[in-house]
Amino acid sequence: MSDWPRQSPLDVALRATCPRCGRGKLFRGLLTVVDRCSECDLDLRGNDAGDGPAVLVILALGAIIMMLVFWVEFRYEPPWWLHVLIWLPVTFGLATWMLRFLKALLVAQQYTHRSTALDE
Repeated sequence: MSDWPRQSPLDVALRATCPRCGRGKLFRGLLTVVDRCSECDLDLRGNDAGDGPAVLVILALGAIIMMLVFWVEFRYEPPWWLHVLIWLPVTFGLATWMLRFLKALLVAQQYTHRSTALDE
């Protein structure tokens, strides 16, 4: 068994840290998973989040944003340009955060269940 303390997948996803040590950064850039953890040298190349996070973000965030758009439209009747000013940054911001969170959660789950982790 490993000498590393078990990390909560939710905590790993919220902080975007290494699923083994909880200290190293999980992402290089916006959504690219690092090859190795800078702290514990865990090989993260075998982790594959696939399209799952993207599909979930498209479906869930699309439904939530559209409900809010309709509510704002029927409640306040703002001009179209105000919709653009409101929903464009909200959608991009939430989509980016949700993609990072879900991708980190999936990597943490894969490490926890040892499906693709190359633990050395």
